[in-house]
Amino acid sequence: MDWKTKVELFEQLRREHEFGIGTVAGVAAKFGVHRRMVRQALAGAVPPVHQYPVRVKPKLDAVVAFIDGVLEADQRAPRKQRHTARRIYRRILTEFPGISVAESTVRNHVRERKHQIGLIRRETFVPQSYELGQEAQVDWYEAWVDFDGERTKVQVFAMRSMASGAAFHRAYRSATQQAFLEAHEMAFAYFGGVFRLLRYDNLASAVRKILRGHRREETVRFVAFRSHWRFSAEFCNPAQGHEKGGIEGEGGYFRRNHLVPVPAMADLDALNASLLANCRVDEARVLAGRIDAVGTTMNVERDYLLPCATEEFDIAEIAFPLVDKQGCVLVKTNFYSVPVKVGTRVEARIRPLHVEIWYAGKQIARHERCHQRCQHVLDLEHYLEVLNHKPGAFAGSKPLAQWRAAGRWPDSYV
Repeated sequence: MDWKTKVELFEQLRREHEFGIGTVAGVAAKFGVHRRMVRQALAGAVPPVHQYPVRVKPKLDAVVAFIDGVLEADQRAPRKQRHTARRIYRRILTEFPGISVAESTVRNHVRERKHQIGLIRRETFVPQSYELGQEAQVDWYEAWVDFDGERTKVQVFAMRSMASGAAFHRAYRSATQQAFLEAHEMAFAYFGGVFRLLRYDNLASAVRKILRGHRREETVRFVAFRSHWRFSAEFCNPAQGHEKGGIEGEGGYFRRNHLVPVPAMADLDALNASLLANCRVDEARVLAGRIDAVGTTMNVERDYLLPCATEEFDIAEIAFPLVDKQGCVLVKTNFYSVPVKVGTRVEARIRPLHVEIWYAGKQIARHERCHQRCQHVLDLEHYLEVLNHKPGAFAGSKPLAQWRAAGRWPDSYV
């Protein structure tokens, strides 16, 4: 019996008792209802809310401990790498194949538990419509990865086509300008062309100073890069993430579905290979309200993109440091060894993952880029000439210690 019908029945019961038969038993017999319902009608014109007893949930009870354990662990996990109800349900299907619990049952329990432990966070986005090849949104987001058992924070670059919904993700140790520009080039290659408009927040890699309104003073390097690839750039207002809600949502979706639980990888190259494979996997998605898969629309969109630049753009940052008395050059905030004399001025080319040192038109050193501060990155071979004159400095030398730590100096060597 629906609510309206029940209210109307209560009205008839009250009238019959007051103006008709006048007894509870008589009214109940005439309308074929229980005397308890008649008494409820006499107590009030609005039917009382039915109190349902607590029901046993045998299928859910089998996985309640697992769900609660996951949510408890999420309180210690990075905020943006926590489980959604759907992710938990998918894990149940995989890890508990013998239990057939409904997704709606899992969702209801997860929502109730998240309210209890304070994990509920909701945000509203305004739907938009986009033309093919017109706009993509760009952002960085953080993620945690276990590299050889050590939990490490990485910065993930993401570019999302707003028409097709396809996205490209690539991770770096640090969100430097060189990584920012390189990731653009790799994203353009992935999509098969260049979008006419790219929308950003106020990234330090692109924006030097925020002016009034939507005006920005852009970095010289970014202006040159934008001119080379022939796209336009727009920037959101500070702290207004909803202005680029597409890429905000993409970062959250990708992190929840491909970086939860925290992945274990051998190195950054292995992580990026996994990210690229997952980008391809997501091409099979069919977004809500659409008929075609993301990859199908992406293939159609290629015809609407600007062609990629034919000439290469050198993304390296150039510096000209002097070699100090320890045989190192200061690049950014760290020291890198070089095999040339003290006082020599060399050329440093700073790339996303490496630092190259050039002298007299030749590359004389190449180091993995360090993103910490005041660190020494040393190559023992750069000190062979000095050690030939100062052999006593060899045993306690810092370059030797770094080679041993990196496994480049065998234990069999003295």
